[in-house]
Amino acid sequence: MPVDALDTRILRLLLEQPRTSVREYARLLGVARGTLQARLDRLERAGVITGTAPSLSPAALGHPVLAFVHIEVTQGHLDEVGEALAGVPEIVEAFSITGGGDLLTRVVARDNAHLEDVVQKLISLPGVVRTRSEVALRERVPHRLLPLVESIGRSARS
Repeated sequence: MPVDALDTRILRLLLEQPRTSVREYARLLGVARGTLQARLDRLERAGVITGTAPSLSPAALGHPVLAFVHIEVTQGHLDEVGEALAGVPEIVEAFSITGGGDLLTRVVARDNAHLEDVVQKLISLPGVVRTRSEVALRERVPHRLLPLVESIGRSARS
């Protein structure tokens, strides 16, 4: 979806000040509340804005260990394994991928022993052939979208 300069400014505010009211966003942007609401509705319909939930920290919730677990699946069982992964609370994301393995999961754990328990649980799922884990040591670039939004906004102006 093409994003114009106003959309870019709206998205920037949503990312930088997520708890602000629509009225306050409109005031900060210098646009009518109805204009802002129409833009927000369009961005939601287009799937650009996907939610308004708070961002939570697994570490602050007692799960400071982060690992990326690659899962190799028996051919024809990808859907079943994917459904089973949804039942493992320590898996915060899972993607089917190309390359080495069939699935890539982001797993959080209380400590390394807990991580091992989660990996053992994954290995025991029907259809899982093997796993390979990589433990994250330190976050170097936090999850972010603002640079992408700004880049798209600059491209739209060109």
